[in-house]
Amino acid sequence: MNEQLLNTGPVAVIGGGTMGTALAQLLCGNGMKVRMWVYEKELVSQINDERRNGLFLPDTRLHESIEATDSFAHALSEARLVFSVTPSQVIRHIWESARTHLRDDAVIVCASKGIETGTGKLISEVLPDVIGSHAEQRIAYLSGPSFAKEMLAEQPTAVVIASRNAALAQQVQHLISNSYFRAYTTDDVIGVEMGGAIKNVIAIAVGIAEGLGLGSNSRSALITRGLAEITRLAVTCGGQPLTLSGLAGMGDLVLTCTGHLSRNLQTGIRLGRGESLQSIQAGTRMVAEGVATAYSTLQLAASRGVEMPITEVVVSLLEHRCTPEDAVATLMGRRLRAEREH
Repeated sequence: MNEQLLNTGPVAVIGGGTMGTALAQLLCGNGMKVRMWVYEKELVSQINDERRNGLFLPDTRLHESIEATDSFAHALSEARLVFSVTPSQVIRHIWESARTHLRDDAVIVCASKGIETGTGKLISEVLPDVIGSHAEQRIAYLSGPSFAKEMLAEQPTAVVIASRNAALAQQVQHLISNSYFRAYTTDDVIGVEMGGAIKNVIAIAVGIAEGLGLGSNSRSALITRGLAEITRLAVTCGGQPLTLSGLAGMGDLVLTCTGHLSRNLQTGIRLGRGESLQSIQAGTRMVAEGVATAYSTLQLAASRGVEMPITEVVVSLLEHRCTPEDAVATLMGRRLRAEREH
């Protein structure tokens, strides 16, 4: 496998939401042709005929080299490089349908962030489950602080590519990097995935505090203790602690907890103001991954014997077992301890 091989033929992007569209634009800007599989059938003709994704990015003119399709066979048949950019909770279902159309030599770069509900599995476990363990050396994971709308505006952005195949990570790194988009590499798949998934839960907690009218002190405490929480679980599962101080850890956590483009932060703000989760979710097509991930994170933490107090209060609030005010009181009333206590 070499870079020239990956750069031959159209690139497939599975998922036509904001990040899938932003990555398609990036790839086209780097000289590639993209076939983008889109779930919403009404978007296919709109993207192809009007160069517009009216559901998710109505103000962005799409590159002429993007072709939309609702056919996995068409999207994947010639693609040696595939980007998987769907909500994490549907990724198993999507690839159970798509896998028969995947080339045997295709590389998958997964940008989904989450932990599967029910199984407590990371996406790096779900994909080999579906596609086959033989494909593990052909899969990489993209994460880091990267709002899609800022990528589309070509604002400087840095991400990380994680793969157990170092040569593959470097090939993908060179293919996606350009003057405004810079990729780093790592072999710590678990650390990168944990950071990318659980930061969404912490962002909901930060949003709840903001919705209550709490200020910078509270936000800073939640981000810092949230990072400690993420790191504890990641290390227990085999991740490297230094990964969580990098782009996929602290970088993505700060972005998601402070940037108001964050769907998870906005969900938390509205919860903190007293809105129900049902009304919040009914008003948008966007997925706040942290809602489902809160449950699966708590399940995984319990199986590993890891304490996750912020995640616990988020789940309690989502299940209507406490109010936002109760959540704050619970966290502040916990037993006093050393900061670096194991």
